[in-house]
Amino acid sequence: MILNFGSINLDLVYRVASLPTPGETLASTSYEKYLGGKGVNQSIAAQRCGAEVRHIGCVGPDGDWLREQIAEFGLTLDGIKTVDEHTGHAVILVDDAAENQIVLYGGSNQTFTMDQIEAALKRADPKTDWVICQNETNLVHELAQSARQKNFRTAYSAAPFEAEHAIPMLDHIDLLAVNEVEAAALQNALGKDPRDLGLRYLLVTKGADGADLHTHHETLHQPAFSVTPQDTTGAGDTFLGAFMAEFTLSNSPAKALRFASAASAIQVTRAGAAPAIPMREEVLAFLKDNT
Repeated sequence: MILNFGSINLDLVYRVASLPTPGETLASTSYEKYLGGKGVNQSIAAQRCGAEVRHIGCVGPDGDWLREQIAEFGLTLDGIKTVDEHTGHAVILVDDAAENQIVLYGGSNQTFTMDQIEAALKRADPKTDWVICQNETNLVHELAQSARQKNFRTAYSAAPFEAEHAIPMLDHIDLLAVNEVEAAALQNALGKDPRDLGLRYLLVTKGADGADLHTHHETLHQPAFSVTPQDTTGAGDTFLGAFMAEFTLSNSPAKALRFASAASAIQVTRAGAAPAIPMREEVLAFLKDNT
């Protein structure tokens, strides 16, 4: 099972011809609302790609619609806590080139408690289960420490990236997932290449240049599949969720890397984040067509 301590957001998506410059006011050509947040996107991706997933998160008193959406995506609600703070949300601008700008409000995602974390870990099995976390919630470092003490394997998506958050995590995780910009920022902050940190797994996504997985023994490179993107929102979350799903099923890093690349390639050809995430059968069909 994958136990994901992750954010839950209401995504407000506006289509614009181009991203605004400072002081510029633009009219949007469309508006949509979606279930989003890095955490729940990763959980949905892992679930749709074949893994058993339990999402641990918080919504506010205004979160009924999001709870309904989470259930419709096939995730259980027993790990979702309702708190007094407003539900986290993101205002997302997507331009005609499929690039985006995002303003994020943490809200309920910043209300995790250690009691909530410890109760969730107590229900999981460190012999078989993975823990996933990101930087869109509070208590991430405390979670990673507790998970390590209990011998869980932990995957950490260091986004939104802040070096002061990422660096203390490195002693408590098994897999670090970053994009190439985040990897460069981490290297600048540390003064050394992240590949030299001794991490069990370092996953670096590079957009159109594919992805690399660095282990103690080798570096695996997966080229990106050629597609025409419509919306890149949530592509990194889809990649990690799909990677973790396939990795837990096959125990093959190479298979997981290729599977995740295919899943994210499909996802960016569709609008939205969570609704655009493909099912496992779609990914396998895509891979068969692109052998």
